[in-house]
Amino acid sequence: MTLGHEKLDVYHLSIGYVAWVYEKSDGLTGTHRHARDQWLRASQSIPLNIAEGNGKTGEADRRRYFEIARGSALECAAIQDVLVVGKALDGEDSLKRKQELDRMAAMLSRLGGRGYCVRENTESYGNAVFDPDSDFDPDEIKSQLGQSEQ
Repeated sequence: MTLGHEKLDVYHLSIGYVAWVYEKSDGLTGTHRHARDQWLRASQSIPLNIAEGNGKTGEADRRRYFEIARGSALECAAIQDVLVVGKALDGEDSLKRKQELDRMAAMLSRLGGRGYCVRENTESYGNAVFDPDSDFDPDEIKSQLGQSEQ
């Protein structure tokens, strides 16, 4: 049995990232303890919010959870910067993982966006007037045809 979120590439990418964070954070102690704790929470937040958001049926709810996951990915990138400056994380290793975080953020932006609406290209209709709402406007049609209401 496969749950809906398990079919998403971004979910698998985020789980791989969490595994890497667990591996790297294992040796962080002392002055890096607070960054380590925040990094673990933020990295776990990515797949958890992906799963919860994917389970929502309302567009606004889905978008909200995907945006939270995206924010957590960006937070992880900032935490990595802090750890690199603190000499607790290798810069090259961090750069590779930040590229993954950037990819996750882009995927989450698309998942949470409003880009799921399919529309026709109106250029194929010549000079036809485009009416964005779907209701029938008899007065508007009559005025376009040059007729008046009697």
